[in-house]
Amino acid sequence: MFITFEGIEGTGKSTQITKIKDYYESLGKTVFLTKEPGGSRVGTELRKMLLHVDNKDITPITELFLYLADRAQHIEQVIRPALDAGDVVLCDRFADSTIVYQGYGRGLDTTILKQLNEVAVNGLWPDLTVVLDIDPEIGLKRATLRNIEDGKAKEEGRFEAEHLSFHNRIREGYLTWAALNHDRMEVVDASATPDEVFEKIKAVLECHRSKTD
Repeated sequence: MFITFEGIEGTGKSTQITKIKDYYESLGKTVFLTKEPGGSRVGTELRKMLLHVDNKDITPITELFLYLADRAQHIEQVIRPALDAGDVVLCDRFADSTIVYQGYGRGLDTTILKQLNEVAVNGLWPDLTVVLDIDPEIGLKRATLRNIEDGKAKEEGRFEAEHLSFHNRIREGYLTWAALNHDRMEVVDASATPDEVFEKIKAVLECHRSKTD
């Protein structure tokens, strides 16, 4: 099973992914964790370019193709082999991020973005995508504080440095895109405590499992 987690900055994706990993392992599953950008060796180098605050001059088209390159490499070198081995793959961001950030956020055509992602993923879309939703102002403060605490304010702060209006567009983009793809995307309110959010996600996972068993 291939499950991805999406949302604006500061929704708590990393915390929830760890909890979901423990949940699936309690069911006897082997779980593989990964992320975008940076899930492969090549992707690690691309992540440095994409997230460093000094790279504010990256154009929207350049940004798009760097993300697509990261994804294509990630699929073939990491995700597909893990799925072939029978692992549950949990991925922090995937193709929906590109459609939302570069489409709703940067203003690129979402239809074209979907087509380009079809090429990059090579037929491998998630079985389920969980979108964690939170007020952008709260999420942005969380993410900025996290980067400072981790010593990554420069290395991984390019999107956190965007104006609040950008993050508002991203949130609305996720909600719109999830509504258009409700067959595989579920929105979960991430404003509660981590344990409460986890229970909501677990309910989504159990419902999905019951439909596919």
